[in-house]
Amino acid sequence: MASSSFSLTFVSFSLFAAFYLADSQSFIGVNYGQVANNLPPPVSTAALLRSTTIGKVRLYGADPQIIKALANTGIGIVIGVANGDIPALASNPNSAAQWINTNVVPYYPASNIVLITVGNEVISSMDQGLISQLLPAMQNVQNALNSANLGGKVKVSTVHSMAVLSQSDPPSSGRFNPVLEQMMKAVVEFEKENASPFAINPYPFFAYQSDPRAETLAFCLFQPNSGRVDSGTGIKYMNMFDAQLDAVRSALNVLGDFKDVEILVAETGWAYHGDSNEVGTTMENARAYNGNLIAHLRSMVGTPLMPGKSVDTYIFALYDENLKPGPTSERSFGLFRPDLTMTYDVGLSKNSQTPTTPTTPSTPSPKPTVAVWCMPKAGVSDAQLQSNLDYACGHGIDCGAIQPGGACFEPNTVKSHAAYAMNLYYQSLGKNPWDCDFSQTATLTSTNPSYNGCSYTGGSS
Repeated sequence: MASSSFSLTFVSFSLFAAFYLADSQSFIGVNYGQVANNLPPPVSTAALLRSTTIGKVRLYGADPQIIKALANTGIGIVIGVANGDIPALASNPNSAAQWINTNVVPYYPASNIVLITVGNEVISSMDQGLISQLLPAMQNVQNALNSANLGGKVKVSTVHSMAVLSQSDPPSSGRFNPVLEQMMKAVVEFEKENASPFAINPYPFFAYQSDPRAETLAFCLFQPNSGRVDSGTGIKYMNMFDAQLDAVRSALNVLGDFKDVEILVAETGWAYHGDSNEVGTTMENARAYNGNLIAHLRSMVGTPLMPGKSVDTYIFALYDENLKPGPTSERSFGLFRPDLTMTYDVGLSKNSQTPTTPTTPSTPSPKPTVAVWCMPKAGVSDAQLQSNLDYACGHGIDCGAIQPGGACFEPNTVKSHAAYAMNLYYQSLGKNPWDCDFSQTATLTSTNPSYNGCSYTGGSS
């Protein structure tokens, strides 16, 4: 079943690959926090973003300089209402109207404001006073947008932490905390009525920190692993990101008829540096998580419960925020440095879509001088092959040949499709030995695997 589901859902990606990989991608966003004193000017950041495939930016406030700098770029902008502003907006419709007239009306549509998030992780704060004012504030902001003729053009939502779920493992058991259920249902009803997204902050990074085993790390980093079977559905999950999102989907399904409410990932990321007691905070892991996440989104495979589409996902974060309190990891999530150079490459540049994972060895092995092909090793599980397949096809190579009607679609098996994709990835990246590794599940062979009308790219250096 795995190969057929891949082939069907991947069609949309290949048809539009040339467009997506040359331009920004609406489902890839980034969080632009400002708790720092060393950030570049907004105009420089706008230019940086235009050089990438990042399609949306999330602000935690409504900084006018940033909103203006992003005008006429086409980049979607999420602006935020601070938690401290919620009481005034909830109690006074005029305050909401003033907020919209100050922060949205002067800039729209030149600045492509797409969403207003009212508060950040309010419900899991357990501040009952603030929680009770959240929905009235959202309603007043929505009414103010309607009055400004922006209803439906700019959406209204709020952002939740995964702590609003009392249960998430396995994904089919996903449930909201019973204490919060009534409030959650009211908020989601509002989002359904206004076609607004349900925004959540899933962090496999934190899941690994609470369970620092090697197999958990591979599961969290989208790397080949044995997978985890959901005992409730029989679905095998190959990464933590999908598992967390499907837990949210399950919780929404239990809450009511909310199948039309789209899930939005407001924050996810991985710290590249941390204190000595913070496990997994390495440059290699951060590059693997964000690079493989982006590849997964580009593959359009989706999750088992939400197949064939990519959830809008905002990576945390654009820059480090050097004034943030707390452990070192809190200040070490940035994809870019203040001088606009990459902290590490995850393939976001429009000029180069392939991340620099895996790491190039310091003493490279010699490239082959005879024709060779990259093939899966014997005995590799279908789950691992599916992961390899998603990774290879998610990095911009043309996987059209293994889609229905393609020259290499038959035999329609995970093994056959993965072999084609892994070899094409290896050949396309310059035939470097480290590009035929796939976490030690691949090997080079001098036997041409081409068959019938299916031709495998091959060659020497």
